[in-house]
Amino acid sequence: MREGINVRLPGGDHLQARNDLAWAISVGGIGIVLFAALLALAWHYAATLFLIFAGVLLGVALNALTNLLGHGVKLPHALRLTIVCLALAALLSGVVFLGGATIAQQASALSDTIKSQLVNVKSFLESHGIDTSYLDFSNQASAPTDSSTPTTPGAAATHSLPSAGALASSGGAIISQTLKVLLGTVSAVGNFFIVLFLGLAFAAQPSIYRAGLLFVMPARHREQATIIVDRIGDTLERWLIAQIITMGAVFFVTWIGLSIIGIQSSFILGIQAGLLAFIPTVGAILAGLIVVLASLASGWIAALSAFLLFLGVHAMESYVLTPIIQRQALDIPPATLFAFQILLGVVFGVWGLALALPLMAIAKVMLDHFKAEEPTAAA
Repeated sequence: MREGINVRLPGGDHLQARNDLAWAISVGGIGIVLFAALLALAWHYAATLFLIFAGVLLGVALNALTNLLGHGVKLPHALRLTIVCLALAALLSGVVFLGGATIAQQASALSDTIKSQLVNVKSFLESHGIDTSYLDFSNQASAPTDSSTPTTPGAAATHSLPSAGALASSGGAIISQTLKVLLGTVSAVGNFFIVLFLGLAFAAQPSIYRAGLLFVMPARHREQATIIVDRIGDTLERWLIAQIITMGAVFFVTWIGLSIIGIQSSFILGIQAGLLAFIPTVGAILAGLIVVLASLASGWIAALSAFLLFLGVHAMESYVLTPIIQRQALDIPPATLFAFQILLGVVFGVWGLALALPLMAIAKVMLDHFKAEEPTAAA
């Protein structure tokens, strides 16, 4: 007859196991709560985080140009950064000085042209029985007057002073719109200077911020964190240099091509095409739509020529510049990138759409690193 086995733990061991379980549950609960709080904080301050990330990208771009200058000129980092900043400021000032009036005139003409073409598109759709009630391009200033004072054909127009209530309402609307414009302008200018300051600060002393980032990492993971941070920095630098070259090429080809076709506002259209080239896929589509809409005012032949030019520029960007310049920078499937862009664009708006590619590049570098570590750990 087999004797029973006593599996009861001693009183002290049983109490220790229960305490360990309670401690593990408490730590896990606290971790879940902190993670949820971190997600809620990131969601609430997403615009601020994107603004900081844009400053980091600017710092990486300035640092990349500074390092690129260092290959030909042996000067201290601070002096090379000063040269790069002065060269960029001189280039921007030259564009504004030489083409400032042209840019302002073409921007105003382009805005009027786009509005008129959108109205024409709406009328064309309505004539074919398509409901466009959700599109409202009409000018509010041309709205009909108060229906309470009907006019009779042939009757003399009556002139009456507006009432005090109408004056107060109009004055309040004007003040409200003025405040909105002022606040929007101040916000845009403030965001620009925040990104500029952060970019200059990061580019001036990149090693200090790198060391500070690694210092907060746990000591046992600091070596891996160093490898990941350096790979992310190298990837973003290569991609930003390639992106600057691509944007410049798109601007120049679009500007010259539209000038040859005879499209008005060719310079400002080239600028917007170059800037939108920063956003892959979606930016090219938006630039092409704007170019075609602006070209419709010059006739169907001009619009067709502009559309063919857009296809040529897009082919040059997709099949020449990207494979040659960016083949070592990023390797992300187009469908995956487009889906990620749409997701961030819907959730976070313009910031998510513009910064989707660098964010995905960072995630890809981290995934590639951990995937490469798995065979080593298994061995």
